[in-house]
Amino acid sequence: MSLIALGVTGGIGAYKAVEIARGLQKEGHDVVAVMTRSARRFVTPLTFEAITRREVITGQWKPGTNADIEHISLASGIALLLVAPATANTLGRFAHGIADDFLSSLYLATTAPVVLAPAMNTNMFAHPAVVENLRVLRSHGVRIVEPGSGYLACGWIGKGRLAEPEDIVAYVRHVLRPSPTPLTGRRVLVTAGPTYENIDPVRYIGNRASGRMGFALAAEAVARGAMVTLVSGPTALEPPHGVELVQVRSAAEMHEAVMARAAAQDVVIMAAAVADYTLDAAPQKIAKSDGSLVLALSRTRDILAEVGALPSRAEGRPVLVGFAAETHEVLDRARSKLTRKGADLIVANDVSRRDAGFEVETNAVTLVTSSEVEEVCLQSKTGVAARILDRVAALVERREHPTAAS
Repeated sequence: MSLIALGVTGGIGAYKAVEIARGLQKEGHDVVAVMTRSARRFVTPLTFEAITRREVITGQWKPGTNADIEHISLASGIALLLVAPATANTLGRFAHGIADDFLSSLYLATTAPVVLAPAMNTNMFAHPAVVENLRVLRSHGVRIVEPGSGYLACGWIGKGRLAEPEDIVAYVRHVLRPSPTPLTGRRVLVTAGPTYENIDPVRYIGNRASGRMGFALAAEAVARGAMVTLVSGPTALEPPHGVELVQVRSAAEMHEAVMARAAAQDVVIMAAAVADYTLDAAPQKIAKSDGSLVLALSRTRDILAEVGALPSRAEGRPVLVGFAAETHEVLDRARSKLTRKGADLIVANDVSRRDAGFEVETNAVTLVTSSEVEEVCLQSKTGVAARILDRVAALVERREHPTAAS
């Protein structure tokens, strides 16, 4: 498909660049690796040569006629420059136009899209100099794949870990995607996360939803050119760049936020785990006693069903996607929900699995429409989001061009 230059710089995340190269090849791309001197202290060029079947570029100068302008030749031939990991030093050199090795010279010489995946210590990533360098790079049109949070090689816990290879590959896919897409310019509303129903000022009833699936869907929709509103319950996740974020806490607040906007949307995706029951919260903390505590729960309003009953739904607007988190009879319950709620698509997943659903970064789902059932195998939630949005895009096109779709 395309030739991609993969810049590898000197960080412990360099080993992940091997999987990134494999992922890009699986997408059909040719990959040429460009390694800095520091990167070669972590991974050998031979590893990348074996995978890419191309000579790895390791230096600015190469013997031979016109070899000193190799970076110019490569710069004009690549479809994209990806640097993963991108160290703080690399960000600084790129931001200030310092070209003292092959990779930095290639960055200045190419007019292809540039994607950087930073990786570094938490304090380094938060340092004002690095923050400013990232701002400058973004102002120059450079795309940034945000690092993840968790345990770092230095032993710290925080933000700075290189994004997962499949997420970086998915980001590259977005950048190289021909535009416009069926979702370009469309209004898309996504709900995400849990809702919390207060028992008293201290306690609440909640669920295990992390918000990752909804946030991945919002990011995917933005990448496809949509104007995205993300209505999110309580979550520790950082919202994707480019979304309008509406933060809510309770099911009632999510109902209000969604219903105020739904009729104006082209697509509504209800990925949030909204509480089915709520209660009248006590004004003061309920004192502990020796006996049992009985709470009187009442049903919350059914947001998915109410959107499905909007008058505009008679014309297919908005395309409506619901989620069915089940522990048994997953497919049967998804089909029933599709009919009862008046949705176009139900995304069903078995949340009894440890590797899918809540509190993990992977998912495996079944996409259910009135005429089709599609299994989406276990993969990152970013990958699952792409498959869901593919189906949503097809539904949008079918609505706009019903004769062609039939």
